Amino acid sequence: MSWCAAGLARVGGTRRLFPAPLLLQCRRLATGGRTSDDILELCRRRCFLLGEKMTPASVLGGRHSLGPLGAQMKRNLVKEWWDATVLHQEQVLPIDSLCHLPGMSNPSPGPPLKTLSKASLERLQNQSPAQEELEKMADPRQDLLNGALYYYPSCLELLNRKLPFGVAEVGRCFHPISDNEDPDTCRVGERTAASLVWFSSAKTCAPWRDYWLRQRLLWWRKFAQVPSRFSSGDHPDEDGMKTTLIQYDFPWGKEPIERLGSLDDSALTQMHHGPITHLHGRDGRKSVIPHVVWMSSDVERGLLAFLCDALQVMENAAPRGKEQRRAVLKIHPSLAPVILAVDLGRGPAADLRLVCQGLCTELLGRGIAIWPGYLETLQTPMDQLFTRYDEMGVLFTALVSDVTLESGLLQLRSRDTTIKETVHVSKLSAFLTQHMTAAAKL
Repeated sequence: MSWCAAGLARVGGTRRLFPAPLLLQCRRLATGGRTSDDILELCRRRCFLLGEKMTPASVLGGRHSLGPLGAQMKRNLVKEWWDATVLHQEQVLPIDSLCHLPGMSNPSPGPPLKTLSKASLERLQNQSPAQEELEKMADPRQDLLNGALYYYPSCLELLNRKLPFGVAEVGRCFHPISDNEDPDTCRVGERTAASLVWFSSAKTCAPWRDYWLRQRLLWWRKFAQVPSRFSSGDHPDEDGMKTTLIQYDFPWGKEPIERLGSLDDSALTQMHHGPITHLHGRDGRKSVIPHVVWMSSDVERGLLAFLCDALQVMENAAPRGKEQRRAVLKIHPSLAPVILAVDLGRGPAADLRLVCQGLCTELLGRGIAIWPGYLETLQTPMDQLFTRYDEMGVLFTALVSDVTLESGLLQLRSRDTTIKETVHVSKLSAFLTQHMTAAAKL
């Protein structure tokens, strides 16, 4: 059951959160109606992603920066990952490793990293005489596994050498990508990885792998409108080792958003040369070198997956028998970049702006993300205003008007139902906090 359906089911024992006639007027189009062009154009238009010529390949390859809304949504996604992986788990330690670990020039276990081509290196050498900078550009880290393996002894000592435990990290990683316009040119793509490396004995490694796979798949589905679009499957990697992929079914096909794999104790012995006594951990009464379960999420791909999942194209019954299409980003409240947009209704603009400013200051102080629409000086029709906020994924829109000046009442419009209700300004913060708390528990 999706978070939205679960929320409807909890209200008064019925799934009808708004009147039946409205349900008949508004229907969701089939999933096949969503195209990659629709999603990428909306991401560009509302500044979730920045740049021109957006294609699925360019977005997945890390060629585009995140705009204001995309950056905030990514921050929320990382926070949810961190809370679920570190704060709410026992024996998981956070680290923040260097991009270039001391004494390491090559990555550890698994296939060697692909570096820039020889021709690209020669061009870089001609442009930059600094050998150190050249090496940094030529051999960037592609994942966060090395950091966890490198600092395993230190973390083990901190936990009095007791197994199992995990090491979590979020950081930037890089990978070479080819330029479609110039195949001989090799560019560097960027991504943010969220990595959890779990160390356990060989005997318990397989059960822990199954446990973490279930937890990770449930975590992705928790925030989805259509949880079934997230799936998992086993795929052999380049070394023949079984790797499980968590995938999302994009309009252009399934793409991996997280990888989960297992490594034996050679992952640590190859990383740390010399005596191996400092690698032994306590598993009950036994002293063992642990095996590794490694999970690595691509945060930007996960962000794009949730944007695709949230996009709904609605057909509203309009006057004179005409139907109007309305694009809505029904982003989960915990991930939504903006919770409330504060805008002006009818009334003296100068006085209303003072009320809006005070309201925004209070809500921002409580950690509620605000869009200050009242600062806009050009008047926009309400229908266009709501369309813009729906495409931005804004949960609620508060309209401050002359009625607010007289009685303290304002209109609050819901993104998901389009219903407007009257709320007193003194109760707005409590209402939003309650809504966010309830959504986080679903």
